[in-house]
Amino acid sequence: MKSTRFLALGTLLLFSPLGADLAGEETAFIDGQFAVRSNLRAGVAKIDITPADPASITVIGHRRPVTGIRDPLRSGILLLDDGETKAAFVTMDTIGAWDDMVKVAREAIEKETGVPAANIMVTASHNHSAPGYKENPQWAAELIQKIRAMAQEAVKNTRTVSIGYGEDTVGFGINRRKTIDGRAVVRLNPEGPNDQRVKVLRFDDGKSLTPMAIMMHAVCHPCFFTWGDKGSLPYPAGYPKISADFPGEAQTFVESVYANKTSALFLQGCAGDIRPNLPGYPYRCADEADIQWAGRDLGGAVVRTLALGVTREKLQQRETFYKIRVANEVLDLPGKEQPVRAELMAIKVGPFLFLSMPGEPMVEYGFKLEKAIADRATPIIVGYANGNIGYIATADAYTVGGYEPNRSSLKPEAEDIILKTLGALADRVVGDVFESFSKYTADVIKREAAEKARLEAVRPKSP
Repeated sequence: MKSTRFLALGTLLLFSPLGADLAGEETAFIDGQFAVRSNLRAGVAKIDITPADPASITVIGHRRPVTGIRDPLRSGILLLDDGETKAAFVTMDTIGAWDDMVKVAREAIEKETGVPAANIMVTASHNHSAPGYKENPQWAAELIQKIRAMAQEAVKNTRTVSIGYGEDTVGFGINRRKTIDGRAVVRLNPEGPNDQRVKVLRFDDGKSLTPMAIMMHAVCHPCFFTWGDKGSLPYPAGYPKISADFPGEAQTFVESVYANKTSALFLQGCAGDIRPNLPGYPYRCADEADIQWAGRDLGGAVVRTLALGVTREKLQQRETFYKIRVANEVLDLPGKEQPVRAELMAIKVGPFLFLSMPGEPMVEYGFKLEKAIADRATPIIVGYANGNIGYIATADAYTVGGYEPNRSSLKPEAEDIILKTLGALADRVVGDVFESFSKYTADVIKREAAEKARLEAVRPKSP
């Protein structure tokens, strides 16, 4: 006998079967499903980008020869469409999102999906156990073709979604700078600034409790597997295999919990001075126990957050309207030898604000940007996106020196320009300042002209 329940309207909106008529006074309750009321459509896909012959590959980040593959390298794409504006996020298990690669990848994705090139954020986990783009031209060409195929696949499974959000923490990252006698040295520093939060977004179509797509954001160098420490075993000469390091291990863990019926994507935060807590001289290469620790620490935090995110209280907090707004600016930052070209980007999806930098920002950048945004949006600060200019050190770091500011191609005054530019981009996409919402004709014309210029500035030029 079919049973029915009388439910309050607010609960009906969340738990009625998809497509149910909510005008009536009763509806059948289907446990594990919930109705999605949203203007947002999303499509996701992932693809294996592991080189076929690891012995022929130059691993960069921590350069070393490799002879095998521990686990696959992958790329993922999330397409978003609010009915008016399209945007996309691309993630890769690589050291960086190289300028040359970003240009051709954006062009390929735009052709396959209709997402404007300027609305595509291409990111890297900053994995230190993967090929370099310029160093491995055959693999690089295959990478672009795989990204094209991945974009095609994502278009096919596009559907209406809503977004759940939550946070948790992990414990494997640690600051690697310590100031002694007025100078910075490489040291595992538990008192140094650190961001141990994990930010998790789940994209649901409501047909089950398994998310269609997952986006996890954490802050730590993926260099568990590295070039080695001669004072410690088992890899004093460096880890001998290609690996996606802890972001790959965590993605695999999360996907396995959902029987591989979801796609997990990883976004790296401001990890310029945050690394794995592996003591040594000054630190050691990880082994299997270490990588399982990190992967399951992060993966477990993500899974906990995902599970909580579909309880009825959390579902009731979800938005029903997700406006997509995108802004980016390509500018010349002051460099030690010459100006450094950099693209800064902002993507707002409903209440979620993504701000990106094309290199390795120190952890304080994330804290400063979040403080400036305050309660205007839910901030997700992304490093290693849309370019690869190297270390982005704070101005204060230059006063004591150390690895990050010494290796950076930027001058200290670049920090102020980056923060102010990202603040201005946030103003444009959050939409709560007069210039971003004014309906005066002159202001509308000005915005339309600026948007046209933005799209053309980033779109790859035909040869």
